[in-house]
Amino acid sequence: MTSDQWQTIKALPQTPLVSLFDKDPDRVANFGLEQAGIYFDFSKTHLDATAVHAFDKLADELDLAGRVNALLSGEPINVSEGRAAEHSAERGTGNPASVDNAAMLHQRMKSLIEVIETGVLGDFTQIIHLGIGGSALGPKMLHQALKLGDEKYELAVVSNIDGAALEPVLERFTAAKTLLVIASKTFTTAETLLNAHAVLDWMREDGVADPLGQVVALTAAPEQAVEWGVDETRILPFSETVGGRYSLWSSISFSLALALGYEAFEDLLAGAAGMDQHFRDTPWAKNIPALAAFADQYYAQVRGCETRAVFAYDERLGLLPDYLQQLEMESNGKSVTLDGEPLELQSSPIVWGGVGTDAQHAVFQLLHQGTHLVPVEFLAVIEPGDSLNPAHHNGLLLNCFAQGAALMAGKKSDDSDRNYPGDRPSMTLLLEDLEACSLGALLAFYEHRTFVNAVLLDINPFDQFGVELGKQMANALAADDGNQLDASTEELKKRAFGPGQ
Repeated sequence: MTSDQWQTIKALPQTPLVSLFDKDPDRVANFGLEQAGIYFDFSKTHLDATAVHAFDKLADELDLAGRVNALLSGEPINVSEGRAAEHSAERGTGNPASVDNAAMLHQRMKSLIEVIETGVLGDFTQIIHLGIGGSALGPKMLHQALKLGDEKYELAVVSNIDGAALEPVLERFTAAKTLLVIASKTFTTAETLLNAHAVLDWMREDGVADPLGQVVALTAAPEQAVEWGVDETRILPFSETVGGRYSLWSSISFSLALALGYEAFEDLLAGAAGMDQHFRDTPWAKNIPALAAFADQYYAQVRGCETRAVFAYDERLGLLPDYLQQLEMESNGKSVTLDGEPLELQSSPIVWGGVGTDAQHAVFQLLHQGTHLVPVEFLAVIEPGDSLNPAHHNGLLLNCFAQGAALMAGKKSDDSDRNYPGDRPSMTLLLEDLEACSLGALLAFYEHRTFVNAVLLDINPFDQFGVELGKQMANALAADDGNQLDASTEELKKRAFGPGQ
């Protein structure tokens, strides 16, 4: 950690937002940036030229440029596992061999989609996509955001091991018309495979003679899928160097590409590639992911903020806060540095949020008048996703903009119950339209923002060992090998399954 530079940052004057606007008549122009049909408004954060300069120096001291180059060129930047993090290669930015391999695998996916479209493999009209974590959340979020309602295929993405998630899908789907897509990087994911066996049993019970003939596997371990029983011609591999929460750029999005058309997937990649180029080539003071990360670190390390709230003022983006929870908290929820030393800074904030305007009537009381300082992120889309009276969408946008204004300005009152302190920060991301290209750019922005935060914290954002411990203990409980856990856990197990279980 570069303690001297952090001390400089922590000593920055805490000028109120309203005063920042008063001091700089060009603040909106200086802190409003555009890329790929998205307007990023940083003006309602506490960043100013002095703060940006301080973070710029910190970035240089930590060799952010070198780390970005290592990331985008396919060097083994995931140091704890000794491998690269090559999700950008999936969209054409990276080691040439990795880019070529990704393009080849994308073509394989496209070819399989074309075969399915001919009906040779079956008369499919429904898709069950099974995965968990990034193998499910990414495709599910993309589908909700981009579907138009007239697609040829009905898609259901199921991740939860809870039978109450899968059973309603099986009740409304027809086995003979269902394509089963199993997404698992290792093809050993217990939850996903348990759900897969349930779907295959349902198919058999409904008279499907060869259920495995209706299976497509998405995996970085094709040999495991073959061993499980999937025909090798229906296995779509992706690289081992693509992490789960970064995998929607790979064959993990096969179900989306089939349901919405391969062109949508190509547009998604193109939008992300544009953001990759911006991130790689733009100075930090005007670099959109870097500026967002500077704001994140300012609020975490200087103002002591432990959470960040994300509100999508568009129903189509309702799953984005969930997606960002995994991306940011799994990536940067770490407590040691790259050198294995204890992290002296605050790691990833707790990311939470919801959908506007619903959230206004649920949690905004705390944001306006609570004791917690919570940086807020608003997302909105200029073009509506519906054909109703424009008053609906206009009202939605006005509510979004008004909340940011109210958080900043507040409202003084002699009545303490009606006093709004103000000076509460927000960032607004305003999309011209919600299309695959702009959504790809948006998601790549969040990935690169997460990476910059990791560099500033000097941590590895590409491993996730914390996810594995709970799974190991669940397996130990299931094995019932005589090794007892704590008394509380054993009591819960006994109450759920009975004595001796």
